[in-house]
Amino acid sequence: MSRSGKTAFITSLVNQLITEGNGSKLSFFDPVHHGNFIAAKRVAQKNLSIPRFDYDKAITSLTTEPVAWPEPTHGISELRLAIRYQPTSSLLRYAADMATLTLDITDYPGEWLLDLPMLKQTYEQWSEQTHALLTSAPRDKYANAFLEKVASIDPFAATNEELLAQLSKEYTALLHTFRYKLGLSVIQPGRFILPAELAGAPILEFFPFPNLKNIDGNDYQNASDDSLIGMLRSRFIEYKEQVVKKFYKQHFSRFDRQIVLADCLSPLNACSENSGPESFADLQLAIDMILESYSYGKSGLFSRLFSPKIDKLLFAATKADHVTAEQHAPMVSLLNQLIFQSKHQLNFEAVEMKTLAIASVKSTNTGKSLHQGQQVSVVQGHTIDNKQRVAEKITLFPGSVPDKLPNKAFWQQSAFNFINFSPMSGMSKHQALPHIRMDQVLQFLLADKMI
Repeated sequence: MSRSGKTAFITSLVNQLITEGNGSKLSFFDPVHHGNFIAAKRVAQKNLSIPRFDYDKAITSLTTEPVAWPEPTHGISELRLAIRYQPTSSLLRYAADMATLTLDITDYPGEWLLDLPMLKQTYEQWSEQTHALLTSAPRDKYANAFLEKVASIDPFAATNEELLAQLSKEYTALLHTFRYKLGLSVIQPGRFILPAELAGAPILEFFPFPNLKNIDGNDYQNASDDSLIGMLRSRFIEYKEQVVKKFYKQHFSRFDRQIVLADCLSPLNACSENSGPESFADLQLAIDMILESYSYGKSGLFSRLFSPKIDKLLFAATKADHVTAEQHAPMVSLLNQLIFQSKHQLNFEAVEMKTLAIASVKSTNTGKSLHQGQQVSVVQGHTIDNKQRVAEKITLFPGSVPDKLPNKAFWQQSAFNFINFSPMSGMSKHQALPHIRMDQVLQFLLADKMI
């Protein structure tokens, strides 16, 4: 999802590879550790109609005063790396002294992925599912007025374009509230809050209609496209065909490695006993929905060329630098609890999976501090406000990360204090960015392709 650190992750991954040997610490990446990594560089991407991931802008944000985090992902982008290495144990070593691995990285808003399950739904099914969410806590108190307004409208009345646009705008505002105020993850349609090039397009003007099951089935099926319900249905279908399906076909056919970044710390900050548990449950549902939309399994040579499947899947709990080192193991355990159902399903497909706590770009230092006569682990860094402005330098113990889904007592205590930190000052774009476990990320995702 947004704010999980995708832009920083891609920037760091590219940076670690192209600056290898210049201050980088990739001890757990075998091609570097064993000396058969030669170099990596950015090369022209294959798809010229897709925007290039703006690595230069992102690395400049991190390394130029005043430092700032890169701008978040608003649309799809790609980047291609050529990685030169010396083959060691494959047939390639008999044919050449050097080989090149081409790595294509595709970045896109995580919210768009939540639209993929809509491909299997009718407008009626989607409306019923969304209505169930809107009438459940914590969404219900924000959505009640909207639902009552929609329910008062005659679904078979002639379409009023102005009314339809206004209600779509209100529904979109609700989605923004759910995502950015309540911290919820299941947002459909995802393009409503991150529209990219579709901003203002009529294809984004529809919404769920409550209690469709109370409408006569024949009347609904025969509703003309110029009636309100007919227009909502037709725009839903058009959205699926022209936006969701097109996105899926264009960009999902070649993936064979996948990284799922999850921010498990922000939900722990929820001060409300109601919003905290719901935030975690929503994140869990969102991950399950997303993973249902990919093709997983082992790929042979033929299928790898023509119909690849994802055979390695990395789950990364991001922002590990925002807590002390001994909290990393509970972070991994907590994320594993969130994805338990999905991992169980994917184990059947023989997909290799790994869960790590990482910091793509390390923004704090850790140490010990004396508190009430005892040594406690702390993190130290510069805080950052909502406008990305660097504020004071602070030292704190943010609290203990639960190693399982938090119980009621955790939310009552409000014992976790997650702080947003700014990037460290003094970093150079020509040297490796400080990180936590990016070498293990590279080892899992790439090492087997560089033997």
